[in-house]
Amino acid sequence: MTAPRGGDELAAALAAVLGARTVTGLQRITAGASRETWAFDADDRALVLRRDPPGLPQPEGMRREAECFRAAAAVGIPVPALVAAGDGSDAVGTPYLVLARLEGETLPTRLLREDRFAAARAGLARELGRVLARIHAIDPGKVPSLDRVDDRLARLRAEHDAFGEPRPAVEAGLRWLADHPPVATAPAVVHGDFRHGNLLVGEDGLRGVLDWELAHVGDPREDLGWMCARVWRFGAAPEVGGFGSREDLFAGYDEVAGAAPDPAAVHWWEVFACVHWAVICRMQAQRHLSGAEPSVELAVLGRRAVEAEHDALLLLGLVEPGTTLPDEPCPSDSVAPHPVRPPTDRPTVDELLAAVEGFLVDELEPADDRSRYLARVARTSLAVVRRELALGPGLQRDHAAALARTGCHDDAELAAGLRSGTLRLDDEAVAAAVRSGTLGRLAVANPRYPITRPRR
Repeated sequence: MTAPRGGDELAAALAAVLGARTVTGLQRITAGASRETWAFDADDRALVLRRDPPGLPQPEGMRREAECFRAAAAVGIPVPALVAAGDGSDAVGTPYLVLARLEGETLPTRLLREDRFAAARAGLARELGRVLARIHAIDPGKVPSLDRVDDRLARLRAEHDAFGEPRPAVEAGLRWLADHPPVATAPAVVHGDFRHGNLLVGEDGLRGVLDWELAHVGDPREDLGWMCARVWRFGAAPEVGGFGSREDLFAGYDEVAGAAPDPAAVHWWEVFACVHWAVICRMQAQRHLSGAEPSVELAVLGRRAVEAEHDALLLLGLVEPGTTLPDEPCPSDSVAPHPVRPPTDRPTVDELLAAVEGFLVDELEPADDRSRYLARVARTSLAVVRRELALGPGLQRDHAAALARTGCHDDAELAAGLRSGTLRLDDEAVAAAVRSGTLGRLAVANPRYPITRPRR
């Protein structure tokens, strides 16, 4: 069955599967790059639809997520009530969940900055620790379709290898992870994506744990390391989501589980989280690059992989907080055009980019929140192009020189040497080459990123 694309057709499909007289207010919201999320009202109920993009059905994954919502609700974990679920063989046309719509906020910029959430922020890290302990206590038998992942590192390496692209910083992270395995612990239900965006927060604290699509059975400390990853701090200093401390997170966990997590094991999983997020960014970009799901949002995510690579190097002590490239003391989105250009017509490439940026910022008036969000993403993509045109040739020359000092001709040789162990990170020339490539790509993708100084 063909999935309805939206508007009246989707509203009619939802009315059919819910047995509702009317479906009104249907609006796609910004949340979620992997699945579509729609808010709507069915008769007198405020609901949310989560569905796979048309053409990319994953019925097994949606079934697992439905099981997780039911199991979590049964043990008192705050989740939205599951109203309906389907494999796409009905009128909705693609696998989906329909959930009760809870009031609250998921946007990290609002949660971290607005005064109305100050009280919630104060106790949130401890509260999340308690909730994670309850998640990890769920009987895996209640979610029988969950994958059991016994060697998470091997799976991550295979996901990275599938792209056949050398990324020395990823190899550096994988090498460290392989050399420093944590002491094993009993497997448990793992949420898999416990962080900002998947947590619904009100002024009184946590109201709902969302988006269980990456849940599996594995090491429960994975969730703790993921929550501590720098990417989820959104520029704020506190180590847990930009709002709390590891000590509070672990204390909350201890309250319910009866034992605090091992900080060294959580650190391992935090390094893992950095490498994992880098790979996820590349996987998301592939959905766009393959033509299966054209999306400026997914395309830009591909360039964000280097942020996670930087964070991995930071945790491994290979870069310092606030590190930027030499001769780049004040990174900015505004860079001068490259001084050498082949003959061209006017407007030049830089002038065309400026014109489109001006349209997106000053002239475009998107009709809804998601369109406004995507306009900002599009502007970000143009800024990346502009910086690559201006900085790319010089960065490539500098990186080639760093590679030469290791005896490598390119990143493929550097990555292969790190994988095999013939090149080691305690060799300063090797570490410098890994830094050079990572910081160079970061200067193009997001030069403001390294300025944030996390509290140690």
